[in-house]
Order: sequence, then C-alpha cells, then structure tokens
Amino acid sequence: MTAPAARRIVLTGATGQIASLMARYLAPRHRVILTSRTARPGARRPGLTHVTCDYGVYESLVDAFRGADALFVVTNDPTRPEHDRNVVRAAVEASVGHIVKLSAAAVLDSAAHDLITEWQRGNEERIRASGIPWTMIRPRSFMSHALGWAPGIRSGGTTYALHPHSRNACVAPEDIAEVSARLLGDTGHHFRSYQLTGPQPLSAHEQSAVLSQVLGRPLVCRELTPEEAHARYARRYSPAMADALIASAGRQLAGAKAHTTDTVERLTGRPATTFARWAADHRERFA
Repeated sequence: MTAPAARRIVLTGATGQIASLMARYLAPRHRVILTSRTARPGARRPGLTHVTCDYGVYESLVDAFRGADALFVVTNDPTRPEHDRNVVRAAVEASVGHIVKLSAAAVLDSAAHDLITEWQRGNEERIRASGIPWTMIRPRSFMSHALGWAPGIRSGGTTYALHPHSRNACVAPEDIAEVSARLLGDTGHHFRSYQLTGPQPLSAHEQSAVLSQVLGRPLVCRELTPEEAHARYARRYSPAMADALIASAGRQLAGAKAHTTDTVERLTGRPATTFARWAADHRERFA
C-alpha cells in the first residue's frame, strides 16, 4: 500500500511554523528543500536546503519544484490568488509526484462563505484538477494562535477574545506537521482528505484558565466587542480578511468548530496533543 519513501521533498512556506516543524521529521531520512520568498541563512543543516523563490514568478517555482517526489503546499494570502495558481501550474510543469495541501476544516462547513474559506476551496479544486495525486490536510485553528495573547499576559495578565465562551477544537501545530510529514509521498493516502482537531473543544476563557495554571499566575479573559475585534484584525490584515475572521468567529459561536476527530491518533499512533501539554511546552513564550 505504501510506496518507497520520497527521496526529494519540497516544503513551501519555509518561514511559517508548519514547514519548519515538518523539516525536523523529514530531514534525517530525506532530501528536503524549503522554499520561501526570503532567504533563511540559518536554515542549513544535514538533509535540508533552502531555496529562495518568488511565488509571483512561475519560472522560479518550476526550478524549485523540479524533481520533487512530493510537495507540501501552504500559501497564506487570499488577496494574492495568483500565487496559488502559480504553485499548481509549476508543480504540473515540474512533474511533482504528490501534493499535500494544508487547507482548512472550514471548507466542509456549508455555512462558511467568507474570503478565506472560499479561497481554500478554490485551492483544493485547482489541485484536484491538476492531475497530480493529492492529499488534503484540513486542520482546525492552531493552538499557537494563543501566542497572540503573550504581550497582554506579560503586561497585564489579560487575554482578549471575541465570543470568549465559544469553543474551538484547536490543534497543535506539531501534530499537523507530524501528520503532514507522514503523508508526503505515501501512495496509501493519495486522493484522501483528513480533518485534524485537538482532543477537546476549548473556549478562550478555558484556554486562559489553562495558561493561568501553567504560568502560576491569575489571568483575566476580557470579551471584545465585534467592533473592537475587527479593529484589532484590521491592524494586521486587510479589511476583507478582518471581515472573514469576524464571520469565522460567528460560526464558532454557533458551535460549528466544536467537533473533534481521532485523525491525529489514527495517523501517528499517539493521542492528539492537549492544549495543556502544548501550553506547558511553550511556557517560556508567555512568561
């Protein structure tokens, strides 16, 4: 059922957390090429090479992808869909053997029609139409989003959230990375999709309580109004992205993100990481 391990694996999004985590699993046994738009001189180690390429320039992607037995695709800008088109076009031209796409669990939600979700649906459709064997990874929210609270925790012992009692079955980035690394180049997972969640749905209020225990100090979770939340998002993202995040929070309030799966355990042989375990492992980033 399983083909020989891929010899050359290309990971896009080298500056993001998932690709860098995947490299830890893959580099000891494979030739791994990390690609990004910016140079990473410190990324060199045995089995690992970094290639700088521009996702807006199709030809540079072809050169980076050529000869890849498997390609991990992560893109992060719904306002630049040409990047996604270029990635798939280059993968076809370079005769990539297998694509593993980091998508999102929201694509399965019939009530989700925001910018981000529709963008991910389009990305999935493009890959399915490419003719290249594919596997879709659809995670819930990353546990690492809680790191956005770190400045408020350090300065005033406060976390902030829109709808702080709504629950999300968030998943550890380390679990996403391990699952994705296991699937690359494995013919037994061709043309399959996997929804990844953590072991339990938690609210921002409950996550804050866990962080309080881990840090050994009291924390207060303050509720943001939709206007306050939108203003916070708009400081980092485009207005359209901010609108999408507000819509996503509304679906969470309606219970759309509380469902859990056992996918991490089925594919790795170990239970999915709890938020308490993840928070303890990253304690120094909050302290």
